[in-house]
Amino acid sequence: MDTPPLPGVRPHGRGAAVNTEQRFSELQVQYDPGEEPPKVATKIFRDHSSSIISRHSSPDLPFAAGLNPYRGCEHGCAYCYARPTHEWLGFSAGVDFESRIVIKENAPDLLRTELANEKYLPESLSLSGVTDPYQPLEKRLQITRGCLAVLAECRHPVVLITKNHLITRDIDHLAELARFQATAAYISITTLDADLARKMEPRASSPKMRLEAIRKLHDAGISVGVSIAPIIPGLNDSEIPAIMQAAKEAGAQFAGYTVVRLPFSVKEVFALWLEEHFPGMKDKVLGRIEETQGHTLSHGDFGKRLKGVGVWADQVAQMFKVSLKRAGMLHRRPEVSSTHFRRPRLGGQMELQL
Repeated sequence: MDTPPLPGVRPHGRGAAVNTEQRFSELQVQYDPGEEPPKVATKIFRDHSSSIISRHSSPDLPFAAGLNPYRGCEHGCAYCYARPTHEWLGFSAGVDFESRIVIKENAPDLLRTELANEKYLPESLSLSGVTDPYQPLEKRLQITRGCLAVLAECRHPVVLITKNHLITRDIDHLAELARFQATAAYISITTLDADLARKMEPRASSPKMRLEAIRKLHDAGISVGVSIAPIIPGLNDSEIPAIMQAAKEAGAQFAGYTVVRLPFSVKEVFALWLEEHFPGMKDKVLGRIEETQGHTLSHGDFGKRLKGVGVWADQVAQMFKVSLKRAGMLHRRPEVSSTHFRRPRLGGQMELQL
């Protein structure tokens, strides 16, 4: 099993200070000899999946199908609910999640094959529903861009969410999709405080650059909104009105939010993060999260885990509602359309559309 970094010996540029014990102990991945935890470098592993579109039945989410080019995320957000998904691969939800990235290198080809299938019916895709499609590796690998090229060619509806300014690189494909009302994007902004953002999301774009991404997408005619997620008691909950106003001024048309939840081993990663950065607030913050998540750190019921329960959750909902109205934004994004979908033909020719 990996030897976890000691508390206080944080790997450089990482959000997690540990490699947590994972639930599937028979699957373990070792560090290379001589690779000390404080100097963990990002390593790439290839995923040889035979399909790329995944589906779920969760009533909490506004989409039923997702496209995830990456597993794991270099952004390193200590609060990330997706961390436990890495345990299925034999990795830890801690440092491994942000340094052992599994890539779906052939995702664009798999996507083209699935869309070309005569039985395929177009539906709105989330890009992506688990980890960020514009994490740092994407700048070099361009897997997300390859997928967007296929979607734009086919006029297939897709909704994106990211906290990286890199999305603006792909305005060409997004603008083409926007011509057919086939795309919308959320830029995730958790705080306007650059110092807090560096601590919470060490390898993500700064708040200033995220607002700039909203501005560029809006100017290109792409439907864009802001996701204030997650809202963490005592850390960023007071910023809801300011984030909403700043996003509106940048061109955001709609907004959404979720409150923080800490499933499985995320609770350990986040608790140690609090211990390092906000030791005097640790017990208060965790206690409030427990109240919000039904006396646990991640509510098990649909409809409650993303918005929370209790007094604090009600206060957040009211603050969001008032701020949304004051900014003149919508709570729901515009619907994306599959009306103009055209099926690709393997070999490069498009299906003729009458």
